[in-house]
Amino acid sequence: MTVVFLQSTVESFFSGYYGSYILMVVPFIILSFIAQALVKSTFNKYAQVKAQSAYRGVEAARRLLNEQGLQHVEIERVPGDLSDHYSPKEEILRLSQSTHDSQSIAAIGVAAHEVGHAVQHKEQYAPNAVRSALVVPANIGSRLGPYLAIFGLFLQSDTGRLLFTTGIVLFSAAVLFYLVTLPVEFNASKRAIVLVENSGMLSTEEIKGARKVLRAAALTYVASALTAFMSLLRLILLSRRRD
Repeated sequence: MTVVFLQSTVESFFSGYYGSYILMVVPFIILSFIAQALVKSTFNKYAQVKAQSAYRGVEAARRLLNEQGLQHVEIERVPGDLSDHYSPKEEILRLSQSTHDSQSIAAIGVAAHEVGHAVQHKEQYAPNAVRSALVVPANIGSRLGPYLAIFGLFLQSDTGRLLFTTGIVLFSAAVLFYLVTLPVEFNASKRAIVLVENSGMLSTEEIKGARKVLRAAALTYVASALTAFMSLLRLILLSRRRD
């Protein structure tokens, strides 16, 4: 009788766990892959179109930084494609191989986006400050949170509830990081377009291409945020179902 009960409980748990995972999370994981593919295809398209100004990515970034009073910010070339980022702690703007030396519309758009992050740091843009503060807890939460929560679901005890609650709190920090990232990235792209327009670095038609590249990149952040949020919601619903 006990064995049958345990078997039934385990089967019910896994049925609910994997069923909810497929329904609530997998669609957004698929969306993430689609978004990444869209970014690559859009970037590659406009990476083949040389800007009339003939600015390289590094030259565009340097000019825009100087115009914003950020002459002290260094620019580094890093390996890889689309690995561009700004490090606020070091005040270094890192451009990937596909951006640093390219004279394309895509390269200038991406370089301007990273300059947008540098300007956010200079102006102490609130969502950016919140995201920076969440980096460490978000890293811990994304790695440990889900595992602690799932393990806690297995234990029908106060210890299990404690583990689950701890996992949810940790993972919530990661979800909050993804959500706060959205306004930060959207704002950086908006700043990038304004910076490029004011500089005359790209023509009106070329700016349309740069905007498409940045919009495609923004979709990846949206997909990541939705995936993280639905994963958190799924764990909470599973806990209520168990109770």
